[in-house]
Amino acid sequence: MVEAADTFEFELVEPEQVLIDGPMWQAVLPGFEGDFGVRVNHCALVSALRPGIVSIWRTEGEAPHQYFVSGGFADVTADNCTVLAEEAVDLRDLSRPHLQQDLQDLNEELSLANDPDHAALIERAIAIVEAKLAVVGDGK
Repeated sequence: MVEAADTFEFELVEPEQVLIDGPMWQAVLPGFEGDFGVRVNHCALVSALRPGIVSIWRTEGEAPHQYFVSGGFADVTADNCTVLAEEAVDLRDLSRPHLQQDLQDLNEELSLANDPDHAALIERAIAIVEAKLAVVGDGK
């Protein structure tokens, strides 16, 4: 049984909503230098996040709940971890066929883009969809 002394407060926040707010036993975050784990009494740090999977465990031994984040920042202290994500999507909600269609649409939009700034935004969106496809795998 996990006791309060074994947990830390965890928040997963998008620009317009808080997705998760509560005690967790462990989290694994996609830092730019590589994935890193967070448990209670972790050293303080602020890290940029790359597109990837945030895995969280409410208790030891349970299966992790996973979210895809498109990037953002993590603020970690000994008893708190806040993830400020540009976008966060429950991994169970990602669908390979929908993502493949999104990728096709974005590539078509990119081929029609005349403005370099607009093209750069589309290229960023393409990179995010490709990262989502990489984590979904072939099964869904």
